[in-house]
Parts: sequence; C-alpha cells; structure tokens
Amino acid sequence: MIPLILVSTWMWALIVDRALYFRRIAKDDVDLEQAVEMLSGTPLPKTSNGLRAQVVASFLKERTGNKKLDQDILDQCAMQEMSPLRRYLSVIAVLAAVAPLFGLLGTVTGMMTTFNVIALFGTGNAKAMAGGISEALITTQSGLLVAIPGLFMSAFLTRRANRLKNHLNEVVMTLKRYV
Repeated sequence: MIPLILVSTWMWALIVDRALYFRRIAKDDVDLEQAVEMLSGTPLPKTSNGLRAQVVASFLKERTGNKKLDQDILDQCAMQEMSPLRRYLSVIAVLAAVAPLFGLLGTVTGMMTTFNVIALFGTGNAKAMAGGISEALITTQSGLLVAIPGLFMSAFLTRRANRLKNHLNEVVMTLKRYV
C-alpha cells in the first residue's frame, strides 16, 4: 500500500500543478485582435499574463524589423511557450497506469499470505485466511481507485494542452501576416 500511496500523492500533486498552470495561462489572456493590436504598439493589458500575451510580449522584446527574421523569432517564441504545456503529462499517464500494477502486487502478496496460512493451519481456519484475502482485495481496489481518476485526468489535461497548443498556433499564424 505504501508505494500505491506514494504514486497517488505524486500523481495528484502533478495533476493539481498542471490544472492550476492551465487555468492561469488561459485566464485573462488576450484574444487575436488584441494580439495584433499589440504588434502595432498597443500596450499589453496589465492583468494579462496568458499564453498568447506571453508569446507576443517575448516577440516584441526580440523583434528586429526584418520580416523573415521576425517570423522565425515568432516561431521561436511560440516554441518556448509550447514546452511547458506538455510538461508532466506523460508522467501523470505513467503513474496512472502503474497504480493498478501496484494493486496487483498487493493482490499477489495477499494471496501468498493466504497460502502460507493454509500451509500452516489448513483450510479449517477461515479467520486466519481472511486477513490475506482482505489484503488482496483492498490493494486491488485501491490500485483501481487511484488509476481510474488518474487516467481520466490525464486525458483531460492532454486535451487541454492540445487546445492551448492550437490557440498558440493560431496566434502565431495570424501574427505572421502582420509582422
């Protein structure tokens, strides 16, 4: 159970971290019109530190005035913002997939305990066998209780990251026309 608890704690800490990160970069972000206006000198809204706003702000710092070079700089700024979008998502998926395996390990150890009791006392002592069977069932259930929500959250966060990546690609393609 201890490895299962550690996996669960680690997985949910990463899930909360990613959910809060996605919420922060999606909240109060600029839309496409504001991003284009920022290229022409309109200042960045003070409350905006979203994904699109970060890309435009980093681009404006690096901008040279050469159209081809500026388009490459815009791509580079977008790539820098894409990397954190996928961070920890594969770790969350792996931890969710490993949880039932730890549950299965507990099942095996519980059944081994049950067989040891049977070897020592025979099948007549049901109370002694119940401890091993209980261990097997509890660890299996716990592994599934960790894995199922973890897999759902992994899929949810991956969809959210893909949606934000699409928003980022959209703003890059739009800004390239105005650079």
